[in-house]
Amino acid sequence: MARKHSKHGRYEDLQDSGADEAEAAPVPCWLCGRPTGKTIVWHHPVPKSRGGREVVPMHPICQNTLIANFTNSELQRHAMDVDALLANPNVRKFVDWVAKKDPDFTATTAKKQR
Repeated sequence: MARKHSKHGRYEDLQDSGADEAEAAPVPCWLCGRPTGKTIVWHHPVPKSRGGREVVPMHPICQNTLIANFTNSELQRHAMDVDALLANPNVRKFVDWVAKKDPDFTATTAKKQR
């Protein structure tokens, strides 16, 4: 059963201490390297269905591009190797295109033709 009160202090105290962390520099996207915006997706480079546990920060549009261009087994083979993912011409073209965009930019992503 859940506790009514935390043994570490009041909730308001935790909110005040997080203000310094919000002013820190944004983390870079794992795929494109641009700073992340307001929305950060924590992506599993190796899918959870394939035993992946590690997560990396990404833009939602970058994650959608990976999902559209690779199957889970392909992502498992590439694992944490960004260079191998960027070797795909569709992904490289996307990263070059999105490099000039705002961190919070969103657009529809084309599906891979199989």
